[in-house]
Amino acid sequence: MATRKAVLPRSSISVTLGICQLLMPLLGWAVGISFADLVQSVDHWVAFILFSLIGGSMVRNALSSRDDDPAVAKRTSWLALLSTAVATSIDASAVGVGLAMADIDIAVVATLVGLVTFAMAFGGVLLGRAVGPVLGRRPELVGGLGLVAIGTKILLDHMDV
Repeated sequence: MATRKAVLPRSSISVTLGICQLLMPLLGWAVGISFADLVQSVDHWVAFILFSLIGGSMVRNALSSRDDDPAVAKRTSWLALLSTAVATSIDASAVGVGLAMADIDIAVVATLVGLVTFAMAFGGVLLGRAVGPVLGRRPELVGGLGLVAIGTKILLDHMDV
């Protein structure tokens, strides 16, 4: 009997991404007020490592032909979701650092970013579930390669290469 991979509810995906996008500018803002010089010296390495690890994992999963045990898939799905949410909101923390130097209401900005992210993620999950059976694992492969490329670009931009 074939096992079915556990699927996270679209609301939990949207909420997790939205909350991370809401919290990271706040975190970046708080850190920016305190440690702006220190954070700017390592943020590109952190982004590069996280994007590469998550993107590499997506590429590996896309190229894998094995079906996961449902219990392992459920744990992995939550871990992958949280890792992806944090990695894709690293840039929002960098924006928060920049906003610490400006006269901005960080609570309003962070709330708007979180709400927009929630709405876009919810729509993206609906679209993905509709076209996913047709496209198979190709979007995961492209997404993983895209994350690695984004991480590499961030690193190269900060190294002035």
